[in-house]
Amino acid sequence: MSVYKIKDNNGNDYIIKDISSFYQHIIEYHSSGTSLHEENGHYFTVNDVFRSEVKKLYQDNS
Repeated sequence: MSVYKIKDNNGNDYIIKDISSFYQHIIEYHSSGTSLHEENGHYFTVNDVFRSEVKKLYQDNS
């Protein structure tokens, strides 16, 4: 099982336990523009760059 790690808004590492559900959530609820995603006390600014990073992690998992 691969480890998927991204930085939150504070520069802290966050381990994504289920890249598929994380990616699906981002696509469903944060598909365009800029928004804020909170997960387990970590905050992420979701924009095109963030979506691209998560998509790459997801595709690397497939």
